[in-house]
Amino acid sequence: MKLLYPNTLKLDPAAISGFPTLTLHSYDAKAPTLPSDLLDAEILVTWANAPANLAFAAKNLPQLRWIQSLAAGPNDVLAAGFDTARVKVTTGSGLHDRTVAEHTLGLLLNAARRFYEMRDYQMRGQWPGHLGGPQPDREPGTFRTLRDARVLVWGFGNIAKCLVPHLVGLGARVKGVARSAGVRAGVEVYAEDRLAELLPETDALVMILPGDASTRHALNKERLALLPKHAWVVNVGRGSSVDEDALFEALEAGEIGGAALDVFAQEPLPEGNKLYKAKNLVLSPHAAGGRPQGAEELIVENLRKFLAGQDLRNVI
Repeated sequence: MKLLYPNTLKLDPAAISGFPTLTLHSYDAKAPTLPSDLLDAEILVTWANAPANLAFAAKNLPQLRWIQSLAAGPNDVLAAGFDTARVKVTTGSGLHDRTVAEHTLGLLLNAARRFYEMRDYQMRGQWPGHLGGPQPDREPGTFRTLRDARVLVWGFGNIAKCLVPHLVGLGARVKGVARSAGVRAGVEVYAEDRLAELLPETDALVMILPGDASTRHALNKERLALLPKHAWVVNVGRGSSVDEDALFEALEAGEIGGAALDVFAQEPLPEGNKLYKAKNLVLSPHAAGGRPQGAEELIVENLRKFLAGQDLRNVI
């Protein structure tokens, strides 16, 4: 049995050992094709593959039975045309929790402490005196600190559970929104039908939604209008969940305080796109994840289950 693993990530083959019937083969995930001697593989591990590479694999791996994506949301795999009735697909959910949580915290602190504005003044050779010296402490109607800030996390999965302790540790008052209500990681999580009453009470909205038809433009013009004028939007989920035109209009009109985006509807964001110069927008180039941690452990766990005919972890 052949397992193909990508050269886009430094995996330790020795850590994926102890399976006598299994052979491991590295492949070029950016190449448009796969070598002919690998086309009888039954297991494919993917990470940052080129679209052409995945499309070729979908058409030319007749014995493929399982794809282990190392991405939290394997949209690239699902769009490549694999026969998912025949091929199991598992995600890398859990491999990016800490890195995305850390990046999200950084974006929130950037917004609250106005580091982006300080940098703009520095590049102009000017002193941002209005941001230094005596400042109001937790003035109502502002987002200047995480202490006592009302943070609403929309999309309450593993990443949110990793992020919340850091927010709480800095004094934020955190609530969550998900498809179903409950208490998770010590946080009250509300169903999405409560958004209309939650958004007006939010200082920072953190979005960690997956990218599918049900979440497209989840944050639209109507919901943006419910946010207070000082509120910030932070999106580290999928770009399709935000109506970018509506967000741009809200920023330019001063209807919200600002936005920090790590994901976009089209990536890379095209040169000249209006978001680059939007008012009070911090842009990061899909940099929150990009470092799957514990990939070998997930692969080995799922290998054992796969060979034993058991249910796999993170199966779609």
